[in-house]
Amino acid sequence: MPLGYEEYAGDKQFATTLARGIELLRCFSASDTMLSNGELALRTGLPKPTISRLTYTLVVLGYLKLSPKYGKYQLGSALISATYPLMASIGLRQHARGLMNELADETGGDVSMGLRDRLSVVLIETSRSRDRTRVAGAVADIGLALPLAGTAIGRAWLAGCDPPTREAVLNEIRVKTPDDAARFEAAIRQAVKDCARQGFCTVDGDLVGGIQAAGAPYGRIASGELVVFNCAFQKPAPGGARGANWLLKEVGPKLLQMVRTLRESRGV
Repeated sequence: MPLGYEEYAGDKQFATTLARGIELLRCFSASDTMLSNGELALRTGLPKPTISRLTYTLVVLGYLKLSPKYGKYQLGSALISATYPLMASIGLRQHARGLMNELADETGGDVSMGLRDRLSVVLIETSRSRDRTRVAGAVADIGLALPLAGTAIGRAWLAGCDPPTREAVLNEIRVKTPDDAARFEAAIRQAVKDCARQGFCTVDGDLVGGIQAAGAPYGRIASGELVVFNCAFQKPAPGGARGANWLLKEVGPKLLQMVRTLRESRGV
């Protein structure tokens, strides 16, 4: 049984081999683009013979490719084509792009749109400021996953969903990432209140000391998914003008206005 899916042990409808293959693909990241069978075995907890069969099959299908030079695996281009139908079906991405570009250039930050993926928000569209002096340290791009608990965009998602869903997800955070729950639950509760009162929430280095951001829920799209937006920056040195008050008074209202304009244009 893949790590994190123990509750499905004994479930005859759960395809364990398929789950193992998908979780193997999730082992790769922007900082770990090439992994060996041994490294994948360590990360998944699976035996090396099982890993060998999975990587062989994924190479045949095009989801992995083997680097002859390094003897390690990389993600394959078949993953890109597999996600195209999903991305193409979200028309909001194309509609929002111009407004996102304007806000990114106006604020000097990276403006992103995201959907929930388990305990993260995954970015599905990003506009980068042409002024790269203020942007967040991690490069915002499509596919980047940001934690629900510790980020503005994640907390905006929690604020935007209905209370029963929110409590169910918070309980999942408590069970699967108890340290995050202990560290961030009070801040999440405050973010929910902030979004209800002013339409957005802010984070000033809560998860990563160098990142500050504002986040706002947009609403649900045709698929039923809840969409959220953020505007993120590299936090300046102490004493700089761009502190928590700047996020609250300048960035948050501009992000909210962008979201409202987008809603009005889409009839939401």
